Amino acid sequence: MKTNTKILKSCSNKLLNSTRNLTSETSELKTQYDAIVVGGGHNGLTAAAYLAKAGKKVCVLERRHVLGGAAVTEEIVPGFKFSRASYLLSLFRPQVMEDLKLKEHGLRYHIRDPSSFTPLRNSNKSLLIGHLDMKKNQEEIAQFSKKDAEEYPKYEHRMEEIVKSIEGLIDREPFYLESDASKMEALQKLYSYYKILKPVKMDNLKDLYELLTTPISRIMDRWFESDVLKATLATDGVIGFAAGPHSLGTGYVLLHHVMGGLDGKAGVWGIVYGGMGSVSQSIAKAAKGFGAELYTEKGVKEILVENGIAKGVKLENGKEIYAKTVLSNLTPKVTFLDLLDKSNLSRDFLARAKTVDYTSPVTKINVALKELPNFTSRPNVGKDPMPHHQSTIHINCENIQVIDDAFKDYERGEYSKHPAIELTLPSSVDRSIVPDEHSHVGLIFSQYTPYKLAKGEWDQETKDKYAKLVFSEIDAYAPNFSSSVVGYEVLTPIDLEKTFNLTGGNIFHGVMSLDQLYWLRPMNNVANYKTPIKGLYMCGSSTHPGGGVTGGPGRLGALKALEEMK
Repeated sequence: MKTNTKILKSCSNKLLNSTRNLTSETSELKTQYDAIVVGGGHNGLTAAAYLAKAGKKVCVLERRHVLGGAAVTEEIVPGFKFSRASYLLSLFRPQVMEDLKLKEHGLRYHIRDPSSFTPLRNSNKSLLIGHLDMKKNQEEIAQFSKKDAEEYPKYEHRMEEIVKSIEGLIDREPFYLESDASKMEALQKLYSYYKILKPVKMDNLKDLYELLTTPISRIMDRWFESDVLKATLATDGVIGFAAGPHSLGTGYVLLHHVMGGLDGKAGVWGIVYGGMGSVSQSIAKAAKGFGAELYTEKGVKEILVENGIAKGVKLENGKEIYAKTVLSNLTPKVTFLDLLDKSNLSRDFLARAKTVDYTSPVTKINVALKELPNFTSRPNVGKDPMPHHQSTIHINCENIQVIDDAFKDYERGEYSKHPAIELTLPSSVDRSIVPDEHSHVGLIFSQYTPYKLAKGEWDQETKDKYAKLVFSEIDAYAPNFSSSVVGYEVLTPIDLEKTFNLTGGNIFHGVMSLDQLYWLRPMNNVANYKTPIKGLYMCGSSTHPGGGVTGGPGRLGALKALEEMK
């Protein structure tokens, strides 16, 4: 295996110039705005766009030298451009895409068809599903179970029905009656939510409740009999979640990941041309077009408060910027415990803020490849990508027991001996992100890896050891993988925290568990985007509707702020 960590380190700060060009470096950062957005992730940019569209003078202050937060494209190995953290598009809210005209601002993507590939270890068999043509899915599944082939369309339809039953709640702030609301206002608000839920079928609510309360393994057992299909579908219930397939709450995580779609096609996922940074670039272009000012390398040291009212921020360089409205796109931990003087918050609120759960089992590995992986179960024909190469490739997914064993290693404070791996190859579709006709970009989403290991630390030696383990696991399915590696980067939970300001390395800004959803997200006191500090709002993934590249929290946080800025 040829890896070159020296090349990696020398290029780790090389970025796409197009992202830099969207910042307002030609204009001087003023001292007074109507609103300040702290954090230039995709939700922060979305919030800024809505505020600027409403005529507010707004600036975005980003700590890093590139906009986009976890939705960025960066050149880590010379000539190879990586979606460094997030890597696929599906959950983005259609209303945000339409309101901000993101396609007019350059957003382009490829809808994958098929979308899921599961090779079997030591076998010439594999499962390739996620075809837009359901008959092709059924033909693939029938290799393993004719019964499952018949059930699969019913399962997909059921999931779509459940999603439709609650979709009206996704684009609205959580139902949350404040204690000082008048009876008339409370009744009006209650009725508005009743209108959304009134058409919902009772069967959908029953199945929704089951998803919220049942382990994903039990859901799969109820529907299917073939191990590989159950395990493949179950991965959406544990992805990014420090839980095993038999854990409570995994049913909802599955539901969260099937809520998306693109261009009116439910449940599909897309590869973004130019990488996920292109999503953030399109939002930034929209925001800038409305007049927002966007700044990088402007880390915020403190949110300024006077008599319980937000008045602006202090930058790390000491400069103070003033505004009556401040929106934080950061996690609750960073917002309330790092950037605010604790004297501004009650003891009870601080206690709640300290107990938000950020546990994460994820390590992302970005790898440059000199050739396509050649899977034993579906050998390459020539050098051009085949349909399965554009899919999410599930490694160590023969059955649910393999995933559960990986989770048990994690519970002991060890990284998994046989990690659950999702490998994507965006270069199978987008050739603009690689340096030559044969090279490829591999994005590896792996779990389970503890934030703190029971033995040892996540030093470079340990990270390299883990990367080699992951590569060797992929070799069991595609024997040429390790030998094709020319460079890589390992982002453990600690690295994700340090690099992207993701507390605990959690990609969702907080665990998507039942006690941290809807009106409890991130906690009861700030479920409606407001905080105990007048004029300070939350607009990041820690708030409803939660994690993923959605733009939803940014929009809803901005609308709440605008409502009170009138």
